[in-house]
Amino acid sequence: MNTPRSVTAAGADGLDAIRKSPSEAVLGFDFDGTLAPIVADPAAARAHPGAASALARLAPRVGALVIVTGRPAAVAVEYGGLDGIDGLVVLGQYGLERWESGVLTVPEPPPGVAEARAKLPGVLEAAGAPPETFIEDKGQALAVHTRRCAEPEVALERLRSILAALAERTGLTVEPGRLVLELRPHGMDKGVALRSFIADRGTRPSAVLFAGDDLGDLAAFDAVDSLRAEGVPGVLVCSVSAEVTALAERADLVVDGPAGVVDFLGTLLDPAS
Repeated sequence: MNTPRSVTAAGADGLDAIRKSPSEAVLGFDFDGTLAPIVADPAAARAHPGAASALARLAPRVGALVIVTGRPAAVAVEYGGLDGIDGLVVLGQYGLERWESGVLTVPEPPPGVAEARAKLPGVLEAAGAPPETFIEDKGQALAVHTRRCAEPEVALERLRSILAALAERTGLTVEPGRLVLELRPHGMDKGVALRSFIADRGTRPSAVLFAGDDLGDLAAFDAVDSLRAEGVPGVLVCSVSAEVTALAERADLVVDGPAGVVDFLGTLLDPAS
């Protein structure tokens, strides 16, 4: 079993609040890097073998269980094997999409996405991007990955300002991640999605937990911190990697990747087990 690293005082308070009133707690999770290992091909990603069952055991015991991901919601459900978990909500594309009880709500993408989609291959070619660079089309967003390149960090830095310029021309924003730069619509991030989800429930949670691994999850960490300032206990969990350290520096609890997350979920409400 992966043993979690020491918990901060605020995190311990949050865990106590979850365990005392689980039926009023909100538990939120990223997908890639948190519930599913990062792989070279995003289409090959699948949740950790124990993730779906761990979430299914928690679902009837907590107030709300939500996954907030940059992936399309339906893809996260498929790749996670999550469609049989009653009460689970998946907010895809940083909250633009919602999957709940088998029903998927997807808005029309803004016109800038189509413009960026048309221009992006030419922009990458003109920038001399390595041939191993590839585009992941998410429908509502476009992600440029350098993980397969011989020097992925060098390739990513070479493209950073170029993609920022394309985003500005098309009215999009750039979201950096683990060897990826994503062009997506303005106005939504995981923090906004998490706060909106909690507000829509209409009841004050007993506590809020969010687990993530990448830079895009910092906005959700900020949301938990803001809820703490309003008197709601919170827990920040980092699924740690060597590629991103910013979340570990902010987290109350650090676990070793998706396997550590699954182990943590197995003991969250039954710490003696």
